[in-house]
Amino acid sequence: MQIDRRTALRRLAALGLAPPIVAPLGALAEAVREIHSLQPGEFTWHPERSPKGPVAVIVSIPEQLAHVYRNGMRIAVSTCSTGKPGHETPTGVFTVLEKDKNHRSSTYNNAPMPNMNRLTWGGIALHAGQLPGYPASHGCVRLPLAFSESLWTVTHPGTPVIIAGSHSDPWELTHPGLVLGAYAETEFADAVAALDGKRHPADWDRAAEYPVTTVIVSTADRRIDLLENGDLVAEGRLTVKGLSDGLGSHVFVLNGAHEGTQGLSWHAIGHHEQAGIATAGAQGAEESVIARLQADAAFQGALRKRMHPGMVMVVTDTPLHPDRRSGEDFVIMTST
Repeated sequence: MQIDRRTALRRLAALGLAPPIVAPLGALAEAVREIHSLQPGEFTWHPERSPKGPVAVIVSIPEQLAHVYRNGMRIAVSTCSTGKPGHETPTGVFTVLEKDKNHRSSTYNNAPMPNMNRLTWGGIALHAGQLPGYPASHGCVRLPLAFSESLWTVTHPGTPVIIAGSHSDPWELTHPGLVLGAYAETEFADAVAALDGKRHPADWDRAAEYPVTTVIVSTADRRIDLLENGDLVAEGRLTVKGLSDGLGSHVFVLNGAHEGTQGLSWHAIGHHEQAGIATAGAQGAEESVIARLQADAAFQGALRKRMHPGMVMVVTDTPLHPDRRSGEDFVIMTST
């Protein structure tokens, strides 16, 4: 499969590597070593690699590392400490529910939890804390203090946080059509009109905010839900073309309309709750997933009115039982 220069550069950047024409071999080797040789409390932070665009955070429990991607490129990696035995950090896809610079725990003796990004109302969050080099928290994801301060500046309510055993790096996908619907030129024009003037959440201010939109697709239930700020505002029937053993777990972050292909541009991430499981990520894998999904006309209409750059769509083979997605708590949890 041929890969153009732009795609190759994006993939190098997502791996933490600079293009060979820019950086000498020694610098590339150093870039690789700095990620895989991080000691507890150490991290990398290179926001200049991708100054703008949608942010996604992936926490790898087996690696005890947190990866930060912006616009599909990895801009940071940090050591972390997840839940200890008996208090395991749940795996799944979450969104940042709220942020608190100087939060204190209401459960554990008013313990300080600086730079908190809340993931569940039940007590799971990203925050600064001690990092002994192994899982040691009561379920939260502890981060180095300086790293948590930097992370706090790039997240926003609705930022997707994937906690998993294995995952693929994000990559750009441009699907020639509209989300969850058959393609037609008039539909594309409607989608462009709906997105016109809407900015990415990172650019919002209080005067221009509009609800954070999340779409949850369950192949098990043949159901699709539309959430605004965690509240269910629409649900619809899902049709999946050629479903056999399921589609796997995927997260899609909407970049916006792509005029060249008359479709929508996304960043796609495959993940699995268990370590060592092959995930999607090769070109065509997520594209095949998104092309096989279709919602009923009423749901498509509701979605087009609410979609915006930064919208998150979660695809799962898990049923949407209340204990796996409840109100503004879990978006979709794969382990309890």
